[in-house]
Amino acid sequence: MAALSTAPVATMRRTITPPLPRTVATTWPQSRNASTSTSASTSSPPNSPPIPTYYALFPETLPDGPPPKGKFSIDVRALRREFLRLQAASHPDFHHHAAASPSSSSSSNPQKSIARLRAEATSALINQAYKTLSSPLLRAQYLLRELYGVDLEADERGAETAPDAELLMTVLEAREAIEEAETEADLDEVRAANEARIQDSEAALGEALERGDVQAAKEEAVRLRYWVNIREGVDNWERGKPVVLQH
Repeated sequence: MAALSTAPVATMRRTITPPLPRTVATTWPQSRNASTSTSASTSSPPNSPPIPTYYALFPETLPDGPPPKGKFSIDVRALRREFLRLQAASHPDFHHHAAASPSSSSSSNPQKSIARLRAEATSALINQAYKTLSSPLLRAQYLLRELYGVDLEADERGAETAPDAELLMTVLEAREAIEEAETEADLDEVRAANEARIQDSEAALGEALERGDVQAAKEEAVRLRYWVNIREGVDNWERGKPVVLQH
C-alpha cells in the first residue's frame, strides 16, 4: 500500500501587484499581507497600485468582497465571463498595438515597452486570481493565508494540517478501495461518497469563513484537501497503479 505523501495538493505563489484595468475596483480594505509586503512594490511596474485581494479584480461577480462580508460560494460561470472580459481588456497584444506608432519600436519607445510589461503582469495576475477563486480549495487556502496569516501549504511540520484519526481512516479506506478496483465501474461508490463529502466540506467551510471562525475553517480546509485528492485519485485511476493521496 502506498504511503501518504506530505506534498500539498497545489502550490500557490505570491504575485506582484501590477496596474489594474480601469474596471477593477480598488476600495476594499487591504489584505493582511498587502500592507506588509515590500518586494511587490519594488518589483512592480511604475505607478502600479497594490490590490487588496483577488476579489477586487472581479467587482461585478464579487461586489461584496471576501467573507465574512461576502459569501464564500461563487458563481463560477459568472466569474469566468468577467475573467474573459478582463483578459481581453488587459491582453498584452491589445496594449502593444494601442501604444504602437508607425515608426517606433520597443527599443526606441520605452513607454510602449512599459505598457506591454504592465499588461503582461496584469494578465498574469488575473489568470492567477481566476484559477484561485474558481477552486473552493484554493480559494479557502488563499483566504486563510491572506486574511488570517494561516498558510496551510507552508505547514511543513503539520502543526495546522495533521489529520484526526477518523479522517485518516476514511482516507486510507478510500485509497484501498481505489487500488483494489478492477474496473472504473468499481469506483462508482467511492466517487459518489467522496463527492458528497466534498459538497458537505465546502458548505461547512463557507459557513466557518462567513462567521469568521478561523479554527473551524482551518480544520475544514484540511479535510477538503484530502477529499479533493481522493477525487484526483479516482479520476487518474489505472488498474494496478499504486495510489498516492497527497495532502
